[in-house]
Amino acid sequence: MQGTLYLCATPIGNLEDITLRVLRVLEEADLIAAEDTRNSIKLLNHFNIKTPMTSYHEHNKIEKAYQLAEKMRQGQNIALITDAGTPGISDPGEELVRICQESGISVTSLPGASACITALTMSGLPTRRFAFEGFLPREKKERATILSSLGQETRTIILYEAPHHLKKTLEELLKALGDRRLTLCRELTKKYETAFATTISGAVSYYSKEGPRGEFVLVIEGKSQQEIAKEQQESWELVPLEEHMAHYEQQGMGRKEAMKLVAKDRGISKREVYGQLLEHTDKKSSEPDSVSVRPEQA
Repeated sequence: MQGTLYLCATPIGNLEDITLRVLRVLEEADLIAAEDTRNSIKLLNHFNIKTPMTSYHEHNKIEKAYQLAEKMRQGQNIALITDAGTPGISDPGEELVRICQESGISVTSLPGASACITALTMSGLPTRRFAFEGFLPREKKERATILSSLGQETRTIILYEAPHHLKKTLEELLKALGDRRLTLCRELTKKYETAFATTISGAVSYYSKEGPRGEFVLVIEGKSQQEIAKEQQESWELVPLEEHMAHYEQQGMGRKEAMKLVAKDRGISKREVYGQLLEHTDKKSSEPDSVSVRPEQA
């Protein structure tokens, strides 16, 4: 019988947030794979868990994953834990899961603490639709691409950021997204937990004077439908009215239907569209016909 990979969520601050099921699995597993064994030993000692540990982190995530997969093929059950929160979220655990799936090894996830969901639910921003981005890439070109795409994101956005990068990231977000509502969460589940509801510009101003401390979760308002409609309207206003009409008529629409859509795009009434078209037609018809004269006729 093959073993199983157990993804065990661990506390993100408050040790009381660990589940009874996770404690049982950590005790019963043959091996615990931990992102940082020096950090995880404190958790295991607190709950008096003696299961052997091995390191599994960003720098050995592929080679070690195959080694762990082989142990599970031989029948061992392995519990995967990250420094804090749910394995596989912004950590190398996703690679181990992928390799296990490809190898036909059973994977199950034991739910528990997650910083992104904790921050989202206390942010005061819409929770029905959200986009989790994690840490922005450090490579300049890739980072610019991601920031550009986030500028058009209509869902609530969740980012992670370290204190020494926070100021720069906030400035980049203000430039790429414009000023939006933002909730900055830090020290989640701990004694000095804070959820600072502000705007991106407000956060830039605040942290230009105050030094950021602790790991941050940024929950950012998505782009509103009103903003999108305004941008579309402004872009259509740059197009001549006749070309705008032609855009729809070439799709097989009748004149009236095209006028209705043009009016909607430009944020004006159908009467105004008709008036402008009529004015354009009258102006064109009043222009004198141009006559070309050959030199010998002059």
